[in-house]
Amino acid sequence: MAATLADLYNDNSSKLAAFGLVASAYVLCKFMWTVGRGIATYFVGPALGLSADLKKAGAWAVVTGCTDGIGKAYAFQIAKKGVNVVLISRTQSKLDELAKEIETKYQVQTCTIAADFTDCSKIYDKIRDAIKGLEIGTLVNNVGMALPYPEYFVELPDRDQILQNMIHVNMSSVTMMTSLILPDMVQRRRGYVINIASGAAEQPLPLFNIYSATKIYVDYLSKSLHEEVHGKGVTVQVVRPNFVATKLSGIRKTNLITPSPNTFVSSALATLGLSTSTNGYWIHAVQSYVVSWVVSMKAAHFLFLRIRKAALKRIARKNKGN
Repeated sequence: MAATLADLYNDNSSKLAAFGLVASAYVLCKFMWTVGRGIATYFVGPALGLSADLKKAGAWAVVTGCTDGIGKAYAFQIAKKGVNVVLISRTQSKLDELAKEIETKYQVQTCTIAADFTDCSKIYDKIRDAIKGLEIGTLVNNVGMALPYPEYFVELPDRDQILQNMIHVNMSSVTMMTSLILPDMVQRRRGYVINIASGAAEQPLPLFNIYSATKIYVDYLSKSLHEEVHGKGVTVQVVRPNFVATKLSGIRKTNLITPSPNTFVSSALATLGLSTSTNGYWIHAVQSYVVSWVVSMKAAHFLFLRIRKAALKRIARKNKGN
């Protein structure tokens, strides 16, 4: 048997060598293409002023989940470009405060809509009425919900309610807000839809399974919609951030791999018009590329188990103190 295998190898050694050479060349070319595309998207394109001009798309933008984190940064930076902003979030007092700050700082108009995206019963009729007649050129579907810490599906507290809320906030909101606004963009043949997914959409994540699954829905929906409408003057971009220092992530300190919301959004907005599928921030793109080659689902499971253990200890100490 060994002799047979050796003879087979010897007879086909030149073919195997050629195959290995072609495979290596393919991997190298793919790597070089990825690097070149990343440099063009995050550095060269923005430096040459090739990013999208939101003002040309329409006088108004809509931002959901806008009173904290990434959504708030999008609202400020879009207003800075001279575009009026419809601000949608749950708490009216926070909306009023944000609207006043934006109007004072950038001399643009704002419109506020208090809406709880966990309740799908009537909020979209309310939003439709509030934005009627506005020329909306940009939609940022940012509102999102995550678990406070990694947890097994069967051990989620109030599991049924959490699952329904996460599906409504992470999936239904993107779908329904796009349904409200995209048809007018297509009719005018211009517009931008920016959907905030997550790096969690790039592979299955045990203990964060529902969050990961809802975000890959956003990713797939965005890519398929863009294929449908890009020939009609409309761009649908999906943004997959990794860790950003926000309330949702629970991270407070910023560093090279965990930017502030303003730093992240400045980078992500600069990719609009250059890429329809982006991590938004160059170091996040590098992270995702490395993770795709190195980190398996089992490794992610092990990591989240450690995070879960630490979180449960903090909760136990807090409850003991109370």
